[in-house]
Amino acid sequence: MSLNHVRPWRNIYRRKSRQIMVGDVAVGGDAPIAVQTMTNTLTTDVAATVAQVQAAAEAGADIVRVSVPDEASSKALKEIVRESPVPIVADIHFHYRRGIEAAEAGAACLRINPGNIGDEKRVKEVIKAARDHNCSIRVGVNAGSLEKHLLEKYGEPCPEAMVESGLEHIRILQDNDFHEFKISVKASDVFLSAAAYQGIAEATDAPIHLGITEAGGLVSGTIKSAIGLGNLLWMGIGDTIRVSLSADPVEEVKVGYEILKSLGLRHRGVNIISCPSCARQGFDVIKTVEALEQRLEHIKTPMSLSIIGCVVNGPGEALMTDVGFTGGGAGSGMVYLAGKASHKMSNDQMIDHIVEEVEKKAAELDAAQEAAE
Repeated sequence: MSLNHVRPWRNIYRRKSRQIMVGDVAVGGDAPIAVQTMTNTLTTDVAATVAQVQAAAEAGADIVRVSVPDEASSKALKEIVRESPVPIVADIHFHYRRGIEAAEAGAACLRINPGNIGDEKRVKEVIKAARDHNCSIRVGVNAGSLEKHLLEKYGEPCPEAMVESGLEHIRILQDNDFHEFKISVKASDVFLSAAAYQGIAEATDAPIHLGITEAGGLVSGTIKSAIGLGNLLWMGIGDTIRVSLSADPVEEVKVGYEILKSLGLRHRGVNIISCPSCARQGFDVIKTVEALEQRLEHIKTPMSLSIIGCVVNGPGEALMTDVGFTGGGAGSGMVYLAGKASHKMSNDQMIDHIVEEVEKKAAELDAAQEAAE
């Protein structure tokens, strides 16, 4: 929950949901909203898939999903699970046997789309495998693969059809006394997704996996996801998120974290506050920020950095950040530490100097955190 007693207009009251475990990651309840991504390598290429999982984990992914389309992928999954630093979700479509194999291979969770996995008897076999191997399940409803009877009933994919699909499959799980599940109701349309998620949030206390499916490329997909997921998160809906981009999975993780950071729901790494730049700038803001984003990727400690080109807003923004730099004149600017003007620094040395100041502040914050524990 994001609570601010000084500025109550920033408060977000999260929907109350049950908590389940995806491996050692808690999802739902009062657990932090988990960030997920999915590999796009061939699962049978174990080395490439493990490398992608590790890169995603280094970027901050709490959970990574891997597609399991065939028996060879099921066999590879066992080794991937063994090498992964984070819980692995097995993505299962069309063949229920893949779900059973994935559970046996050590997957922490099975993502199943009951609309294409077969009849209820087959779903029950997947449930049994999940229970036997301490594996949770995500019911993944997708507007593009709704059941035939629901399309006939409603005429087209709509929020009501997606909610009904989700509840039908939840019933199957509950009838089999299986409660370690979460649910998603994804669509590529932001309006359809948002309405479906609001409906399912009212109808069940299951943890909710948020996503705008097939959102698009890095820029367009980021915007669609920020609008759709941002509004739902602001309403308190969502226990784990995946940003779906036609891009490197690491980019999905970065965007997911930025969405959560902008709402005060997760904090990881350096939050850079920077101006768009204009004719008043005392240094090249855009190139400076690009360089700092790369140079500071290794910082995991939550902290803030303001990079402002001139004194119009620079001092005011610096008041609210751990480290700041405001452009001035004569080839130099002012460095701010803990909101206060500290010293001047030349523009040609400011990037290296800011990196040093951020690293120093991160070490101080880490030491204070350790001392408090």
